[in-house]
Formats: sequence, C-alpha cells, structure tokens
Amino acid sequence: MLPLRRLWSLQFPCVCQSLRYLYKMSLAVSLRRALLALLSGAIFILTVLYWNQGTIKTQAYNEALERHPSHRDASAFPIPVEKSWTYKCENDRCMRVGHHGKSGKRVSFISCSMTCGDINIWPHPTHKHVLSPHTHSFSVDDVQLQVDTTHREVRKQLQTVFDWFLKDLRQIQRLDYAGSGSEPAVSESSSSKSRRHTQQDSEPAATLFGATFGAKQAGDLSSVQVKIAVHKSGDLNFSLDNDESYYLTSNTDGHRLLVEITANSYFGARHGLSTLQQLIWFDDEDRLLHTYASSKVKDAPKFRYRGLMLDTSRHFFSVEAIKRTIMAMGLAKLNRFHWHLTDAQSFPYISRYYPELAEHGAYSESETYTEQDVREVAEFAKIYGVQVIPEIDAPAHAGNGWDWGPKRGMGELAMCINQQPWSFYCGEPPCGQLNPKNNHTYLILQRLYEELLQQTGPTDLFHLGGDEVNLDCWAQYFNDTDLRGMWCDFMLQAMARLKVANNGVAPKHVAVWSSALTNTKCLPNSQFAVQVWGGSTWQENYDLLDNGYNVIFSHVDAWYLDCGFGSWRATGEAACAPYRTWQNVYKHRPWERMRLDKRRKKQVLGGEVCMWTEQVDENQLDNRLWPRSAALAERLWTDPSDDHDMDVVPPEVFRRISLFRNRLVELGIRAEALFPKYCAQNPGECI
Repeated sequence: MLPLRRLWSLQFPCVCQSLRYLYKMSLAVSLRRALLALLSGAIFILTVLYWNQGTIKTQAYNEALERHPSHRDASAFPIPVEKSWTYKCENDRCMRVGHHGKSGKRVSFISCSMTCGDINIWPHPTHKHVLSPHTHSFSVDDVQLQVDTTHREVRKQLQTVFDWFLKDLRQIQRLDYAGSGSEPAVSESSSSKSRRHTQQDSEPAATLFGATFGAKQAGDLSSVQVKIAVHKSGDLNFSLDNDESYYLTSNTDGHRLLVEITANSYFGARHGLSTLQQLIWFDDEDRLLHTYASSKVKDAPKFRYRGLMLDTSRHFFSVEAIKRTIMAMGLAKLNRFHWHLTDAQSFPYISRYYPELAEHGAYSESETYTEQDVREVAEFAKIYGVQVIPEIDAPAHAGNGWDWGPKRGMGELAMCINQQPWSFYCGEPPCGQLNPKNNHTYLILQRLYEELLQQTGPTDLFHLGGDEVNLDCWAQYFNDTDLRGMWCDFMLQAMARLKVANNGVAPKHVAVWSSALTNTKCLPNSQFAVQVWGGSTWQENYDLLDNGYNVIFSHVDAWYLDCGFGSWRATGEAACAPYRTWQNVYKHRPWERMRLDKRRKKQVLGGEVCMWTEQVDENQLDNRLWPRSAALAERLWTDPSDDHDMDVVPPEVFRRISLFRNRLVELGIRAEALFPKYCAQNPGECI
C-alpha cells in the first residue's frame, strides 16, 4: 500500500486539472451570460432610440427633413408645441415672452388664453358665467359619466354622446390623433411647418422611456365626474320648439371635480356638453388636460334655427366629409344641417323605389348616397345635436336624373333637359324642370319624401326647394296657361304629397326658397316658411314679413360662403362677389338693420350660411366653411349687441374666434387661417 502523501501526490494533478477545467467552464458561462446581457441591453437601447430617433437627431438634420414634405409624418399633430415662448396675462391680454433655454415652468399660450380675460368659448354664453382663476389638470381616462333622467331613450342617447365626447377629448389630449372611426386621419396642416423636434429636445430621458412604454402621467385630479340631468322632456325628435337651454356648474371636492349639466331636454344637455368641451384644454407643458376649479354657465340661444347648407349635387362629398362638418357644427351649436341633396347637375341619392334617378343622374356609381348613408348621417348628427334637413329641389333644378320616364311608360317627367341655348331656360347648365302636368312626377316626389323622412326621423320642418323656376321653359309646352299659377299649384301639390308621405300629418313648417313667385301670396303663410337668399336690402325681405311668412335669412351679400372666387365660366354671370369674410358674416344683423318691430322679429326663425359647390369639392370644404360658419353660430346663438362701426369687430371677438379655430384644427378640421400666426401669438397687437 502506498503512503497517503504519495497517493495524494499522484492524484493532485488530476484534481488540479479538473478544477482548472471547471473554472474555465464557469468563466465561459459567465462571459456568455455577460455578453448576452450586453447584447440584450444594446438591442433594447437601439430599439428605444429607433422609435424615438427624432429626439436625438441633430438640429441640422431635423431642419433638412422639414424642408422635404415627403419626410413628414402624416399623423403628426397639426398644432406644434412652442417651447421657445411663455405667456403672461397683462390687462386681459396674453403677452408673449421668450423662454429660450430658461429653466422653470413655461405657461403655454392656450393656458394663458383660457385664464386671462373674459370666458374663451364660442359662441359666447347669452346669460351669466363665472369662472375660477384656478385650474386643475387631469387625463381623459379620469372622466366619468352619471346620467340622471327617468327617460330611457334620453339616457341611452346621452351615453352614446358621452362616448363621442371622450373620443374628442382623447384627440385633444393627442392620444388618438390619427384614430379610427368616423373621424378621418388628418394630414399635417401648414401650421406644422414649425419645428416639431423642439417638443422632444427638452424632454428628460424618463419621459422618453415613459412615452415608449405608454406610462400614464397623473394630474392633480383623481376623477372628473360629469353628471347630466334631464328631467322635463324625453323627446328626441327635432323641433323648432325644442328647449335648448342648459345650466353648467363645476366644483372641486378634494381631488375630484364634480361637473353638473342640467337641462330641460336632451338638446340643451348636448349643448352643455359642447360648452364643457370648450372649458377643457390641452397644456403641452405637462401634456395633460386642464379645466377650471369651479365654473358656472347659464345659456340659451336667441334664435331657434341656426343652419348650414351644403350642396352635394354640383360636387359630391363623402359621408365622412359631411360628418366632419356636422361635428364642427355641434361644437359651434349650429343645429340644422340643410342637405341640398340633388340638383340639375347630379342626382346622387339612390332611391329605394326609383333607382333610375341615380342611374341617370349620378356622376358615377361611387358618387352616390344610399338609404343607409343618409340614415347614418342623421344618426351621427343627432349625437352632436344637429338635425338633418334633406332637400330634393323642385320643380326647377331637375336635370338628367329625370329623363327616363318614357322608358318606364310614365311619360315626360321633366322638360327642357339639356336644352340649348341653356341661358334661355335655366340659370346654369344643364337645364331641366319637372313636368307640372304629369301625376307620376308627384308620385315620385311623394316616395322620395317618404324615404327621406324615414331616414332622418320625425320633423316639424321640411324643405321643398321651389326656387328659380324658368317660366320660358314651361311656356314652350303650356303657353295658354297662367304660368305663375302653375308654380303655385305645383308647390301646393308637392305639399299635399309631403303630407301623405308623413303619415297624413303636414310638418308645421314647410320651407321654400324665395323668388319672385313667393310674393304672389298663393302659398298659405300658416304652413310655408321662406328661406330668403336675395340681397339684404331687397324689398322682398319686407314684403314677405308683411305678408305674414316666417323667414329664414340666408342673404347672398353676407351668408353665401361660395362668393368671391371668380367666375367659373367664360361668359355671363357665374359668380357672386366679393368674398364674404368672417367679419361680414358676424356683423350681419338683418333684423336690426331692417328695424323690425317685436312682432315681425318673431317671424324670423333664424338664419343659415350656404355653401353652393360650383367651385368647391372635398379638398376645399373645411376651409371654405370654417371658421366663417362659426361666425354665424355666435350671431344666431348670442346675437351680441353691435356698438361698433359697421365693419369693426371687437378685439375680444378676434381672440375667441382665433382660439375656436384652433380647437377645430385639433379635431381634424382644416379651418382657414384668420391672420398671421404672429398675431395669434400676440393677441390684440395686429387688430
């Protein structure tokens, strides 16, 4: 037997070799783990940097990219952050002050505007309003709804409305900017040309990583509880007798904001929610929503009918474009969308009973509206407190859509279709006028009225058209007839068919456009209202009121928004001029200029801006309508007194409409700029 020491000496090299092997193996594993950890960390950092590469780009590279529109993010928010400026309130005006490289909290323009001077909403409330000088911050996820009503359908409708309210707030907070749904993704506006990287350059690393993982930033409110109370009326049908008043209050209880909107009807509650939306703003300094610590607003409209008309015949407009327009109307508290659905140029509506109208009259198969489209627009409009009033213009303005009668054994439904020279037989090509002696013409109108009433819901107002009848057209066929009397008979027949279509009940107000024929007094003033489109100084304004008609003013010299873009044809009069500025729209008070007494002023149902679309398609729609239509909204909702010169608008009105225009842009409306951005940043200086 070997000695123990010898045995150990013989085995020790083996043990040492094993230990060295194990050591090398453990070292290799450790190195691999370390390398794997480093690699994972590098991949993580590169991923973060890739998704936030705008943060670390050099300024020169950023500026180079911004000179090339192809590099711009189409979903970027159209109102850039202005990190270079802070604002302070002096004498009810926000003064711009440089903030370049300074530490400390910056006051954003919107936060200064909302806390400096008078209430900054549009239209201005008609009654009392009180706002706290203190504000709170919160996120849209903190907002909750409580509905207090015994009316089941009102509760259901308000819950739907609140969902859309939250969707708008999410977009305002820039959480769902290029979101889905009926709100279209909006490409970057011209105002986005300012450098966007300034928003990110000053963000700390924590914000960069927090944004990457969607971390929520908390405000100083834990909840915003919105209570909507409607106790009086459960009616969801539109009427000129709807009570649209509301009372809004808000108070802070610890870390909770309690908002209560009280109204006598759904429609008043909806307007209260529009006001609440304008009492909330996004502050780009803390990236949260802000509102007042307490507020009181009591409000009601001066006029019942506050309308916007869109002609979808001369150019086709998508359902999305129409809904976008209605959304803006709701925010401005306009309440009637007058849909001039058809005209001589095209008949885009696909009728259930008479699809031939669209087959012969639409521009193309894709430029049409189905029954479902009309119903969808009407349901969406109700969410924003807007009634859809469709119009099939008759008997004039009826073109190729009506030329199929003989093929169906129904005779000539219309006359003078495409007749030349067109200037003899209509106002603009193509010509066409319905046949007043063909009973099939009235049956078709009855069916169309029936369909449209089913799709848009019960109403106390319907529009029959009735304007610009060319008597020379009819004279070719009925030269031994009283042509003026023929027009009267046609309108009374159309009225009778409307009554049948409306389940035997005539709407309380049946509207027609003004013309030389409306002064014949053949239409009963107890049933017919006249939409006056002529000049505000024309004698017809006084005559119609003297004859007892209720009127809706749409004067061409103030509220025609298509004017001022030049003639669209080489000869003849094809345009109105000049351009109607928002100040023209705002300053127009025909009831005051006409010096109407109290009785005649009651005959004024309200007013309507008109967008005829000879020179407008979907590409220009937003900036032709907005913010000029908003100017009408305040004129008809608030009707502020006019103590200034004829063409002078008070500076505070400039300030409020400029901010409202920005609110529209936030929501994806490509509203027209009012003045240089410098003037917006320096309120009152340019005026």
